Amino acid sequence: MIMVKCNVNVNLKKPVKKKAEPADEPPVKRRGKVPRISRLMALAIRMDEMLRRGEAQDTIELAKMGKVSQPRLTQILSLSLLAPEIQEALLYLPREMTGRSKIHERNLRPITKQLYWVKQREMWSDLIRSVGPAAKDV
Repeated sequence: MIMVKCNVNVNLKKPVKKKAEPADEPPVKRRGKVPRISRLMALAIRMDEMLRRGEAQDTIELAKMGKVSQPRLTQILSLSLLAPEIQEALLYLPREMTGRSKIHERNLRPITKQLYWVKQREMWSDLIRSVGPAAKDV
């Protein structure tokens, strides 16, 4: 029989996580939240891409993937029919610090039904004027 003697150190304390090395630039803390309409616009663009690439066969399949009703998905997808400048404005709305958004998807439905981008831009300008000074940056 062979007998081996050795010392074993047992530490019952939780290991201390090492702090990450500080980067050259401090991380930027963003306050507020991304407006819901901005997230919906991004979702509409993504879903439109999925349909064009064939990742989803139709809106029914997309609705199942997104766990929403087909009519709601159609409402969201209609945002992709907006003029490019309006889409960009929606994507880059300022973050919301307090309260609710002043621009809602429901407000945009009449604009999405308009076929002509010139008319859409006019309707968009009217909407921005009506929601007040908070959206003037758009």
